[in-house]
Amino acid sequence: MLNRTRLLTAIVFALLLWAVVYPNLVVIGESVRGDGTVTVRHYAEFFGTPSELRALWSSAWISVATVLLSALIGVPLAFLFARYEFPGRRALGALAAMPVLLPPLVGVIAILFLYGESGIATRLVQVALGLNSPPWRLRGPGAILAVHAYSMYVYFYLFTLAGLARLDLAVLEAAASLGAGRLRTLTRVTLPLLTPALAGASLLTFMTSMASFSAPYVLGGGFRVMTTQIFNSKLQGETAMAMVETVMLAAVSLLVLWPLARWEGSRQYVAPGKGMAPLRVPLRSRWASVGVPSLAGLGVLLLVLPHLTLLLVSFVPDGTWTTQTLPPRYSLENYVELFAEARTFRPIVNSLLMASAATFIAVAIALAVGHLVVRRRVAGRRLLEGTLALPWALPGTVLAIALATTFSVDRPWTGRVVLVGTAWILVMAYVLRVLPLTGRAALAGFRQLDPSLEEAAASLGAGPWRTLRRITLPGLTPAIVAGASLAFVTGLGEFVASIVLYTHRTRPIAIEILSQLRDFDLGAAAAYGVLLMVLVAAAFMLGQRWIQAGKQAAD
Repeated sequence: MLNRTRLLTAIVFALLLWAVVYPNLVVIGESVRGDGTVTVRHYAEFFGTPSELRALWSSAWISVATVLLSALIGVPLAFLFARYEFPGRRALGALAAMPVLLPPLVGVIAILFLYGESGIATRLVQVALGLNSPPWRLRGPGAILAVHAYSMYVYFYLFTLAGLARLDLAVLEAAASLGAGRLRTLTRVTLPLLTPALAGASLLTFMTSMASFSAPYVLGGGFRVMTTQIFNSKLQGETAMAMVETVMLAAVSLLVLWPLARWEGSRQYVAPGKGMAPLRVPLRSRWASVGVPSLAGLGVLLLVLPHLTLLLVSFVPDGTWTTQTLPPRYSLENYVELFAEARTFRPIVNSLLMASAATFIAVAIALAVGHLVVRRRVAGRRLLEGTLALPWALPGTVLAIALATTFSVDRPWTGRVVLVGTAWILVMAYVLRVLPLTGRAALAGFRQLDPSLEEAAASLGAGPWRTLRRITLPGLTPAIVAGASLAFVTGLGEFVASIVLYTHRTRPIAIEILSQLRDFDLGAAAAYGVLLMVLVAAAFMLGQRWIQAGKQAAD
């Protein structure tokens, strides 16, 4: 058993170091290489170029502003649906989380169809006001912030909902009995107790915004952030500068992540009590009973309008919607072409196969790491955990550039083989992107699984494989399925790494959507987006059913 554990530890360490750490070391090496010597000339050029520093600063302030805007939307929504009882609360609360079903690029084009210069809402306002030109332009930092806030408020909404569900009613009653009013209770009791949830949402939102590529790429115009700056440098053949930009973006992300993560972990807000969640307050006054549901419904409608717009545009035949406010014709033509032609069907197959392969590999690695860290408590387990989480701290552009640089040459003796141009480079990128998700889920699952069950199985004569099959895996099913569901839908909609690594033969759905937009075939782009949204929803629903089945089997 000891030899098997050591062998597994060595294999997992070697695999993670080769796939996660080594490519980033190659990028650092390339950033200081010049004419066969080590040089910092490229870094001097970076710090001496105002446009590079502006892009770095833009990434930072856009991310901070995104956190603030997302909190302003998500936290009040969570309080509304968690603390008040009114007709339609459950349905509206579920619809408020709908943006989680839109992969980043799909969310951007949905908002573009609705609020872009030729979008439906824009044209309606233009016609209503009798304007000769669109009333606004969806370009620049304002547009990026709007899309970020729309897609990322869900983190604050869901985290705050979870925090309020765990909030103890006895603590709030104690504050009220001591004479604290609603505002004082909110600021001195409720919000401090929600600090872990709010800190976690802030951290996730900030890092997601730093890694954002879709919104800046499509809506940025002349406004650059570091992710688009890296892509443009690579596109223009400025490889050395792209390496430096990649290192700088990764460094800033890690510098922000480290203190925020330590702060989040160091803040302990535990309230003793009976464990009873606060009761929802019924709306007694006539104004509130009508006004609050109406206001909630209107707010949720605004949040789901991009989904409805995407669905509407997906029925528009190519070339029929030009200057009209609303599309003049609708048909199933776009959906028929999606499945009838090999050219249009290939991206769907590519995405499904690559996302499935990446999910399977990421789950297998996560289970191995969870077993070694939690059950075997091997030496270096903290390093294993840290390496597993490292890709989450690195933006997708950084990972893609690192992989493209490392696996574009054939030097097997240095651990480098040619994967660029194949589907395997995309699978590898997807694995790294989703590994933190499956890793955290597997670690949490192992820590919640009582080890005495496995010990009892061993004492009754069950071997390691039978114990794994009959005890461990069934007990881990909820955690594994939750992590696998998130990993699969992330791989399905992955755009940031794909745009750097894809070829025409291996293009996924997200790249095909961008291609259709460039060809001004809006209906086809929307049909791909709706299909992607349906696949994401199906994966979540199937995952939830498996989780419930796993819980029933465990009981």
